[in-house]
Amino acid sequence: MTRKQRRLVLIGAGLGVLALAVGLVLNGLRDSIVFFNSPTDVVEKHLAPGTRIRLGGLVKPGSLKRGDDLKVNFEVTDGKSAIGVVYQGLLPDLFREGQGVITEGTIEPGGTFKANSVLAKHDEKYMPKDVADALKKQGHWADDYAKKGKTTAQGNVR
Repeated sequence: MTRKQRRLVLIGAGLGVLALAVGLVLNGLRDSIVFFNSPTDVVEKHLAPGTRIRLGGLVKPGSLKRGDDLKVNFEVTDGKSAIGVVYQGLLPDLFREGQGVITEGTIEPGGTFKANSVLAKHDEKYMPKDVADALKKQGHWADDYAKKGKTTAQGNVR
């Protein structure tokens, strides 16, 4: 085997080991990475019960119902579809109807969403980029909202 062939074999083996290492890292992180889904995305994807996702959109006006033991039912909508959410615990201070929200949890049989964490926007002008993009995609984005607010480096409107 010539020097050139040995060098090519060594480089090829190194690239193979590197590709294997990257594949193993990405496979290990797959369960840790949670993507944002709008209600329309969830409905269109027909996700199986027990699937863990992040659901984001607006709290549908008139859908908030409080029960015993800090149990709360509400609907998250993107203007096209709405998904019922069940949550038990303390809600953020800024949580209210018509406001942006991101919930993390699992899809229950029957299509409801059981949240184990609820995140509300941090001030009256903040909208997570993913929520804003989903609302724009559905045609429910107020253009004057973006003009009034300032945009951060990440593209979030403040």
